[in-house]
Amino acid sequence: MRKFLLLLAFIPSLLNAQHVISGGFTPAEDFTYAFLYHATPTGAEYIDRAELSQEGRFSIKLDSTKNPGIYKIVYALPAEENNFDFIYNGKESIDFNFSIENGLEFTNSNENKLWASYIKSMAMVNMTLSNFYTQQSNDQQAFMEIIKTMSDTQKAYEENSKGMITSSFVEANTPYIPKTYEDLSTYSKHLKQTYLKHVDFSNTLLQSSDFLVERVLAYIFGMSANTSNTVYKTDIDHLMTTMGEGNIHIKTILFEMIWQRFKEIDNAEIANYITDQYLLELTKQTGYEALKEQLIVFKNNTVGNKAANFDLTFTTNGKTISTNLHDLDIANQYLVIFWSSTCGHCLDELPKVKAFLEDKKDIQVIAFGMEDEDPKNWQNFIADYPDFIHVLGLGKWDNPTSNAYGISSTPSFFLLDKDKTILSKPYDVQALMDILK
Repeated sequence: MRKFLLLLAFIPSLLNAQHVISGGFTPAEDFTYAFLYHATPTGAEYIDRAELSQEGRFSIKLDSTKNPGIYKIVYALPAEENNFDFIYNGKESIDFNFSIENGLEFTNSNENKLWASYIKSMAMVNMTLSNFYTQQSNDQQAFMEIIKTMSDTQKAYEENSKGMITSSFVEANTPYIPKTYEDLSTYSKHLKQTYLKHVDFSNTLLQSSDFLVERVLAYIFGMSANTSNTVYKTDIDHLMTTMGEGNIHIKTILFEMIWQRFKEIDNAEIANYITDQYLLELTKQTGYEALKEQLIVFKNNTVGNKAANFDLTFTTNGKTISTNLHDLDIANQYLVIFWSSTCGHCLDELPKVKAFLEDKKDIQVIAFGMEDEDPKNWQNFIADYPDFIHVLGLGKWDNPTSNAYGISSTPSFFLLDKDKTILSKPYDVQALMDILK
């Protein structure tokens, strides 16, 4: 009876059997902690963290309550740039080695080893095909042999991954397989047309991983030598059509990412096209108010639009004038500078602006000081710039005017024409000089 009771006591520990996430980082001195997250379609759930040993190793135990899916290791800051995904199927422990020089290698985990092997195998086939085109070969038999290898490789991994989480990724990554010889132009065209064909955007595993982000970025930015805005618009429309009905959360995530990329490369036309055609409506459907505000502010401050209005007061010929930006009529052009007396870079740039514009009497500077509640420091500095129109913006980053202009750093420059239309938004004084030469 006693032995039987001991056996019953042991059963729960079997039911709660733990798997272990282990890894090693090289060089060990460059890493301190590993943070484990469970990735989801809308974010990541923190699981645990572990301090690395002197040898650069760690381990984190997972009990049976942790669901299979996509997990993420963050190994440095910023977290967005220093992480990698892996598959956890709830059936096996995972071990890996990560080095700055050689990247990620799994030493234990059939799921992750298979996916890594698949990626490596397909990369080798694609490299062979790339070399074929680079050599400008017309050997149709050689071409079809490469394509057969590609097809056989895909089929083999589809078979080997059946019943595994990996299968979702292998299927989504299905390559374009031409039936006959195609020259580079034709192949590239068909590759792009079918690049998203096998991607199931409703698959929560794909949504939780980096796969969709990488796939979409490659489709929009990496598959055409023609980067005209017409092509971009066509590709963006095709992406939305391919994603189908529903999936509003992943649509919002992906289209925000694309919008952000076009914003970063200063392509306002396409950024605003995404806003008008898709993203603004998606923010309404998802209740994503913060993004909605960003979209509107960016669009309002696009070159060619009229600058946001604000009140200002200045003295000329001993007379104090209270007016606003839109009603101001004293110059052919206006340079609005958002700055702060506590910003070292601003204090370096403003004297350069003053010196450069000294003989340009048709340009009026309006210096908007973004300050905290005590304006004494600001008052001391503005005395050095008597020809500027000075506006005090208390609240600094929470000031409604700086928010209306989308200011995220100081100094920020807006060059306006006589009617207060935005002509340009120079990055710095040197860019301003180049524009006004």
